[in-house]
Amino acid sequence: MAKVELTPLRPWDDFFPGSERFAKPDVKDLAKWNNRVVSNLLYYQTNYLAMAVAVFLIVGFLNPLGMFTAMAVVSGVFMGSVWAGDNRAAISSFKRQNPTAFVGAVMVASYFLISMLGSVMVFMWAITLPLALIFAHASFRLRNLKNKLENKIECAGLKRSPMGLLLDALGQQEENFQKIQSFLEGKLKE
Repeated sequence: MAKVELTPLRPWDDFFPGSERFAKPDVKDLAKWNNRVVSNLLYYQTNYLAMAVAVFLIVGFLNPLGMFTAMAVVSGVFMGSVWAGDNRAAISSFKRQNPTAFVGAVMVASYFLISMLGSVMVFMWAITLPLALIFAHASFRLRNLKNKLENKIECAGLKRSPMGLLLDALGQQEENFQKIQSFLEGKLKE
């Protein structure tokens, strides 16, 4: 297995070029949209990390205790869900069969715990805002040839990255996106 390497920080004109490199995703072709999102998550992961850190720092500066509480809860729930997915057969089976529902359950559990501790707005600004920005960029940014090549190398196992490991831990491999697409297309036809 290849060692884990952080991808390079992509230049601003590659990460956020002119409007010609952005397009609305085709919501009728979920496989293509999912592939675009995963490809961009893998290719621009260092840029996304820098953007998330910038938002974390701003919110953390404005509300340090709330920020620490939100980070601790989300980290704990995430680590607990990964552990349970690896060590409990029922949860592992659910995670494989319903990867999107599993991630949603982790997010809902985090939200309820944070709301009990009174740090909901910090959660919304520090965690949800970067995730929304990342998802929006990954959805609308068209892939280029270099992006596609880097992703094929990652999928072949010749190169590993932190985002690739995160997607694997969440059960979001590309073959699972095919299951999601089939499920959603079936629901849309009904």
